[in-house]
Amino acid sequence: MTVTPHRPDATATRPTADPAPVEADGAVLFGRYALPPNERGYCGPDRASELLERVSEGASGQELEHVAQGFEGAWPYLELISECLGRAPLDPLVVRTYWLGGPPLGRCGGAVFVDSLETRFRPRLSREEFERLVEAARVGATPHHSFHVFAVYPWVGLLRGGYGREPLEVLDRCRIRWGQVTAVTGDSATVASRPLTWNGRRLGLGAAVLESVRVRRDGHALVDGLAVGDVVSLHWDWVCDRLSPLDLADLKRSTAHELGAVNACTYSAPAAVLS
Repeated sequence: MTVTPHRPDATATRPTADPAPVEADGAVLFGRYALPPNERGYCGPDRASELLERVSEGASGQELEHVAQGFEGAWPYLELISECLGRAPLDPLVVRTYWLGGPPLGRCGGAVFVDSLETRFRPRLSREEFERLVEAARVGATPHHSFHVFAVYPWVGLLRGGYGREPLEVLDRCRIRWGQVTAVTGDSATVASRPLTWNGRRLGLGAAVLESVRVRRDGHALVDGLAVGDVVSLHWDWVCDRLSPLDLADLKRSTAHELGAVNACTYSAPAAVLS
């Protein structure tokens, strides 16, 4: 099969060389999205309370960078993107590209991505399972977080190891999703967001529904000053950040792209755990 690198959506008006602006500290940005699964014990070192405190206070530095390197799922993707873009793994653009997507992913797919997956996952899988996993990269998937959720989790067995929830719910909660705040009450918010759907063969997105998500724990929040009408990113049951129009457009486009690549595979990764 021919290796086809990912190309930015033809409808995008922003060129690859002009990425969206991101905040100055990549380690803090990484922590906003890494905290929710870490708190549940799914990924990274057992330092969730410290991570939350540091991120909420914007306290970066070598210690937070050290914590980030302990995320064995995300860190290799950051290293790959950093090599493709010629930046450090915790450069804000690298971190944003992994979690939210955007045109820079167009430089990180194809053969270089296939080679990275081979190094990481071939020893852990049978030949058949590895070929089924890597097919998504060969048809255009990129090192975006949703690829890891949609394609790696099922084949590597992360959904078979006892998450304690229905597999579709795990896929939905673990992807970075977007929504609009409709109410804020105490440490929680109500957000309208589109859930992941499964029709027996393909993953998709359903009509928006209301969900209750966490804004703050023990006085610490990942994003301050949340208000009704804000468009936000969500990971598991946390509000991670407030999204700009460019953030939202990139997240939507990259999520759709990774869904398309996974759905195009001969053997659907999600079908391995959902059917």
